[in-house]
Amino acid sequence: MLQLNYSGFTLETGTDEAGRGCLAGPVTAAAVILPSVFENNILNDSKQLSEKARALLKPIIEEQALCFSVTHLFPDEIDEINILNASMKGMQECILKLKHIPEYIIVDGNRSLNAKLGLKNTFGKQFSKEEIALLKSIPNQSIIKGDAKFLSIAAASILAKTYRDEYMDQIHEEFPMYNWKQNKGYPTKEHREAIKKYGTTKYHRMSFRLLPDQLELNFFE
Repeated sequence: MLQLNYSGFTLETGTDEAGRGCLAGPVTAAAVILPSVFENNILNDSKQLSEKARALLKPIIEEQALCFSVTHLFPDEIDEINILNASMKGMQECILKLKHIPEYIIVDGNRSLNAKLGLKNTFGKQFSKEEIALLKSIPNQSIIKGDAKFLSIAAASILAKTYRDEYMDQIHEEFPMYNWKQNKGYPTKEHREAIKKYGTTKYHRMSFRLLPDQLELNFFE
């Protein structure tokens, strides 16, 4: 069973992201503060769970969490600041959106949440000096495979994954030839064959290697 708390602080938030390795669509981050009495024997890293299990857990997390937030960062911003920075920025934005200010943050991975604060970019949210100071003031710990160790990070991974999947299902209706409803924007053979045949869309990440040989691509508005 996953652990409930790392720091000992009551208002500890876990944060995680989904969609970092995709060729299309946003990278989606989430942050969750769970109550001190929270228990769930099913909750785990979203990658270890079926789509049905994630769908079951999503409303449980939303109803029982003290607070939660979700943020999409879209391809234009990903292309400008790179996917790693976009992933971290998404989690930072989630922290700022929480109803309660966390006393401590645990983040999945090996990079401090405070890394690269206040990037100057054309797209997306610009952090104020006050927001940067707030993020710097909250102690945080990165935990490798934290989504398989701590409930709040696992809960964040579930929300990030389910909200992102819902978004990909929506844009699938606009460009069904890429079958995002099935592949969610990941670099499957089918997705790459569709890119080769139809070109790219406004939802593709142009800084990514969309095709193995990166052939000249057409672009659909």
